[in-house]
Amino acid sequence: MIDQVIARLKDRAPGLASRVEGAAAFSAMMQRGQLPQVTPAAHVIPVGLSGGPVDSAANVFTQRMNEVIGVVLTVRSNDQAGARGVEPIEQLKTETIAAIAGWAPNDDIVGVFRLSSGRMLSVQGGAIVYQLDFAIEDQLRITS
Repeated sequence: MIDQVIARLKDRAPGLASRVEGAAAFSAMMQRGQLPQVTPAAHVIPVGLSGGPVDSAANVFTQRMNEVIGVVLTVRSNDQAGARGVEPIEQLKTETIAAIAGWAPNDDIVGVFRLSSGRMLSVQGGAIVYQLDFAIEDQLRITS
């Protein structure tokens, strides 16, 4: 699903200029203690799963679940306070939400992505880093 979200952002978020990568690139960058050299940039990462109501019948177990992905947006503002990055990060947030919310990566999934939360991760060193989380509902179905 992450690859599909990356493709969607590359196609639908022009402010990112196709600078969208996945969790491996994000992890490598964090291990080096770096931010993207060219911004704006986005990294799509798996955030987690949460289970919902369970329905159990003869030999069938079903459970609603939510899968959450995060989109980490980075903008270098070229000023230590990050003031010049506020307007660009707002534009990227708007584009990202418009690209992902209300969309499902395939027909096998029960729901569509919805905005779950957003938060500032960092405003230092001339860069703003902001994370948007999107959740999508699906159904776990196990037959025994």
